[in-house]
Amino acid sequence: MSSSPPEQNQEQTEESNTGEKEEKNEQKEEKTKDEKEEKKQIKEEKKEEESWQDCIYNRRTGELLGRTAGSWGLILLFYLVFYGFLAGMFTLTMWVMLLTLDENVPSYQDRVANPGLVIRPHAAEISFNRSDPANYNQYIQPLHDLLEHYNDSLQERNDLCLVGEYTEQNDELVKKVCQFKRSTLQQCSGLLDSSFGYAEGKPCIIVKMNRVIGLKPQGDPYINCTAKRDSPLQMQYFPFEGHLDKMFFPYYGKNSHSEYVQPLVAVKLLLTKEDYNVEQTVECKVEGSDLRNNDERDKFLGRVTFRVRVSE
Repeated sequence: MSSSPPEQNQEQTEESNTGEKEEKNEQKEEKTKDEKEEKKQIKEEKKEEESWQDCIYNRRTGELLGRTAGSWGLILLFYLVFYGFLAGMFTLTMWVMLLTLDENVPSYQDRVANPGLVIRPHAAEISFNRSDPANYNQYIQPLHDLLEHYNDSLQERNDLCLVGEYTEQNDELVKKVCQFKRSTLQQCSGLLDSSFGYAEGKPCIIVKMNRVIGLKPQGDPYINCTAKRDSPLQMQYFPFEGHLDKMFFPYYGKNSHSEYVQPLVAVKLLLTKEDYNVEQTVECKVEGSDLRNNDERDKFLGRVTFRVRVSE
């Protein structure tokens, strides 16, 4: 049996009301869900912010950088003791090492067993005009400065040593110093000629040997100079024949032998007018002993080379 029209209208109304209620309920659930998600997101962001701040300082636990005050105290104490121990060990080893060293003589000096030679004036190339004093004054002034320490009045305070004999004084606390008078260099002493021969175009070059503690050269050491040219270059040596006397050896170091004076050899180059305006290459060597002078790896070991050019 079919329903009447009023009944059908009532059913449609009820269905419509039910649909609206369901739609409202769905909207309400979605809104509630969105609010929960938003609250959850805010809570997570706040939690992340709090966790980042807690990495530096946590107010709840009082931790700084993840450690409490007690933990920081213990770790600082550990490192203080640890590095204090290392410093003590280093100081102890240095102290023990210093006990083994002699303040006067180096423990190892095998690399300087043979001395080098140096010249004064200290220049690899000496070039000047003999007619112009201002031009060569730069060369003679260092010679005057060097030889001031060799003035006869000062050297007379030193000892007269045995010629040709080593001055051994290992057991003496105060080492004596042998005389080397400036006047020994004669024409190259600056006493007879204050220009050291530069004014006449015959310059003086002073050669000396580097100090080596304990060195006692065997034989009869002397300085010999030669010019690298076809014809020989005439030279004069002071002291005679460029002799380095044994009495100036051995040297005992700066502390024990503070007043020590090195023996010198002056070489006077007897240049002629034909030699002017020509560069002369001169090589000086220590010879007559066991000291090396031909090492190709070290061109200053037992020898020295310089160039001289004189004009007028």
